[in-house]
Order: sequence, then C-alpha cells, then structure tokens
Amino acid sequence: MSLTYQFQTLAGSVTSPGPRYLCKTRLCQVQATPPSSVILNADESGKFSQKLHGSNLASGMHESAASLVSKGATVGIIGGVSVDATLKFLRKLVELSSEDGGNSIPFVVCSDPWLNKELLSYDRSYFVSSTSKAESLKLDSSAIVQSLRNKRVFLENSGARCIVMPCNVSHSWYEQVSEGCSVPFLNMAECVAKELKDDKLKPLEAGSPRRIGVLATNATLEAGFYNEKLQNEGFEVLVPDRATMEHTLIPAIEALSRKDMEGACNLLRIALQVLFVRAANSVIIASHDMQDLLPSDDPLPKKCIDPMNALAQSTIKWIKSSGDNT
Repeated sequence: MSLTYQFQTLAGSVTSPGPRYLCKTRLCQVQATPPSSVILNADESGKFSQKLHGSNLASGMHESAASLVSKGATVGIIGGVSVDATLKFLRKLVELSSEDGGNSIPFVVCSDPWLNKELLSYDRSYFVSSTSKAESLKLDSSAIVQSLRNKRVFLENSGARCIVMPCNVSHSWYEQVSEGCSVPFLNMAECVAKELKDDKLKPLEAGSPRRIGVLATNATLEAGFYNEKLQNEGFEVLVPDRATMEHTLIPAIEALSRKDMEGACNLLRIALQVLFVRAANSVIIASHDMQDLLPSDDPLPKKCIDPMNALAQSTIKWIKSSGDNT
C-alpha cells in the first residue's frame, strides 16, 4: 500500500492523485513548505517503511521527514475515518486562518486508506445492538493504535509544531497515541468542553446543572472521553438511551449508507429532540456522518456543537499564541 502526501501552495482546491476536492464558495491559499511530493510505503499495520521519493529528500524516514517543513507554526494532521472528514477539517482550518486577510497556515496531513477502513470497521462493530460492553472490549485495536502512533511520530519528525486528530473514533485511544509526544497534541473533546465553558451557558431549569447532550456512535460513547472532559468543566452529560440509539441514531446512519437522506434527516431530528426535551443546553454531534445532515434553515443545528469546528478554532488559537504564523 502506498500513501502519497503532497505539500504545495494551492488556491481553492486540495489536489491529490485521485479526484479533485474543491473548497466552497471562496478561494483560500493553502501553504505548506517546501513544495514536494512524498510517497511512503506502509504495511497493513500502518507502519511506514524507509523508502521515500521526492524532490530534495535524503534517504531514510527520519532524516527525510525532518526536512519537509522548515518554518512556521506547522500543524500536523492525522486523518480519520474518511478522507471527506479530513478535508472538511482542512477547509475549516484554512478558512479560519485566512479570515481578515490573514495568512493561511502550513500543515502536513497523514491520510491512510488502511486506517480509514479499520476505524470505520471498528466503529461499525458497535452497531450490533446485542453486543455488550464486555464483548466490545474484546475487539483488538492494537494495530489501529500502533498506526496512529506511527503517524504521530512521522508528523513530529516532519516539523509539525502542533498535532491534531480530527476524528471522534480515533480519540478513543488519545492517551495511548499522545503518550511521549514532543509537541502539543490537542484533544478534540477538551476543545469542545472549553468552548462550551467560555460560552457561559445557564441551566435551562432553575437549580439544575448545565446539561450537554452527546450524540455519537456506540464506539465513541463507550470510550467516554466526552463525558470525562465535559464533567471536568462542571457539565452534566446526557447521552441517548438504548431505545434512541437502536431506533433513531443507528438507523439514521444506516439510512445515510443507502443514500436515503430524507429518512436520515428525520431520524436525526428525532434523536436531537429527545435530548433537548431532557433539558440539554446544547448537543454535541460527535459523528462526521451526521454533521451537515440537517438543512441550514432548520433551527436544531443552531443549538448543536460541531467538534471539528471547536478543534479548528483551538488550533488557530494555539497558532496565534505561539507567535509564529509566517
């Protein structure tokens, strides 16, 4: 399996050997330094071999990777469950960094089709309603964790000054992946919790705590990292009950896979309304499948939080605080 990383100056599009993905409505310059194309060979575990090809790159992974980015507050990005989700995060990052005529930021992306497939398989394995938590714990995630760690190390050696992982499922192993990291490694759930804290939400019912709903797949909910980070900031966490998961949320994702957009929208709307009826101040939609599903004129999304947006905002804050956005 070969992975291709292209570091170029782009205007309005992200190019790859495959289809072209265009940014929405506006032109944004994406800068990464220096211009080159790097091809990494990876085995099924996601481990990179030493073989590299590209302009002005020395042989050997560590020596070559270190020369990829030489300046600026470079962001290293570990791709997640799909290329679409990674591109969505990149668009957010580029748009935010380019606001008010600012310079777009240099970044390095690790996107691995094998990892995409394994993360999706892991996530979907929790869809079976009869699977208990004990049975789920038997799932072997060691290869996924090792692949994520390999990519983190590669990004560090590539010159990344900050690393992000715009994927909810991948955060199930955040502690293992980030252990020993030499640069800041932002936690998406922590970014969401801090954003909500800064909003100074008031309880919807007198004398009640501030309640935040979390709408996600079973794999993300079982991992519990949103609960932990939100509770650390003083929030009460509401999650869908089993009936809501089995009769609305999981069927909504299954409807999406069948391209039944209307059915998926209706089911998602019901799942959200159930949490709001339980007096949730806001609901975190912690699933890429469900983001942007409801129409823009629907009032429900205005009460929801997109974790990728919170992560992108926190990344920009880190860049500004580093004082090195050249």
